[in-house]
Amino acid sequence: MEAVVPESPRRPLRIAVHGAGVAGPTLAWWLRHHGHEPVLFEKAPALRTGGYVIDFWGTGYDVAERMGLLPAIHAAGFQAEELRVEDADGRRRAAMGLRTFLEVTDGRYTSIQRGELARIVWEACAGIETRFGTSIDALEQRPDGVRVHSAGRAETFDLVVGTDGLHSRIRTLAFGPEEDYLHPLGLHVAAFRARGTSPRDPRRFVVHTRPGRQLGRVACGEDETAFIFIWRDESDPIAVGIGEGDSSDPVATVERVFADMGWEWPAIRELLRAAPEVYLDGVSQIRMERWTRDRVALVGDAAACVSLLAGEGTGLAMTEAYVLAGELSRAPHPEAFAAYEERLRPLLQAKQAAAPSFAGFFAPRTRAGLFARDWAVRLSNLPGLARLFAGASLRDDFDLPDYPSPAPGHPREIAMPHPAPL
Repeated sequence: MEAVVPESPRRPLRIAVHGAGVAGPTLAWWLRHHGHEPVLFEKAPALRTGGYVIDFWGTGYDVAERMGLLPAIHAAGFQAEELRVEDADGRRRAAMGLRTFLEVTDGRYTSIQRGELARIVWEACAGIETRFGTSIDALEQRPDGVRVHSAGRAETFDLVVGTDGLHSRIRTLAFGPEEDYLHPLGLHVAAFRARGTSPRDPRRFVVHTRPGRQLGRVACGEDETAFIFIWRDESDPIAVGIGEGDSSDPVATVERVFADMGWEWPAIRELLRAAPEVYLDGVSQIRMERWTRDRVALVGDAAACVSLLAGEGTGLAMTEAYVLAGELSRAPHPEAFAAYEERLRPLLQAKQAAAPSFAGFFAPRTRAGLFARDWAVRLSNLPGLARLFAGASLRDDFDLPDYPSPAPGHPREIAMPHPAPL
């Protein structure tokens, strides 16, 4: 662990944080911890609760521990014990015990709905101004600050940080069009949640896979099941011939892609049609040469999305937020921004480079690939191979830095209710 760097006395900064998912509130929490004044902007009218189940471990887990959030995360999370692959008739084709993941991480591993993690982090930010239903529309970078235009008003902040995900508005405003940085990985993902479903199989991920497509479910919570769909792009000639469609309607898209899926699909389709919220997006990475420009920075998926194939995007976003806030606690923003990028770029580039190799696990392109995947699942139960696989996939080659505590007189965490959404 690195030595604590002495803090230099500097005035608190007023910082606009655009995006109230997980990265944004984590950054806001640590900025306030170090004596700054963050303001959260979120275009949604309320906290987003959608998304899919994530596995949470590594440096992000360590950041959550330093924030005192682990009890709440453990209460909302669950420990899956098995990944089960079923055929069209519901018979087991292959299975893999997941306890090795707990052993390799010394128990510092849990599964949790992304929306639940977002809620836990945001609730820890009580007292920090949050403007729901408000998006930053324009930026003017000036020598003394950034002029921010939103909701018909203009105000000046010292810095602006985009924590607004894969399709970041701040990245577009400050760095240019999304297509300059978006790198599709040839897959799409959809997800939704439902209550009162059967079967549920507590503590078990259950999936059914055909060439190019996978449908899975996992029980999460007392009476809730999360469903996730993964499929290869329609442009892949060896995948499934599913034709053209309108991806702006997630329910229609999923119904079209999985129309002949079999297995539990007929029952799941009815749940899908009744779902209040369905998540749909392409599986992509964001690759940029710089994550900062003048007084604007990017954090999380906005800066370096690793994609769901890497399996750690949320935890990495929390790590990035922690490091950026910490560097701003000990140096002016030009030096802090440079240190933030220098510390994290090797870790994130390595995660991005490894991610595409997992595509064949989620959606094998051919029947031969599916056969090989199922055998890999079976072989992973051998103790030596299980630890080798889990150790390689769960290891973060990064030591979380220590940063100085706030100077006396700086504002600290205060227990206040959130203001009502604007």
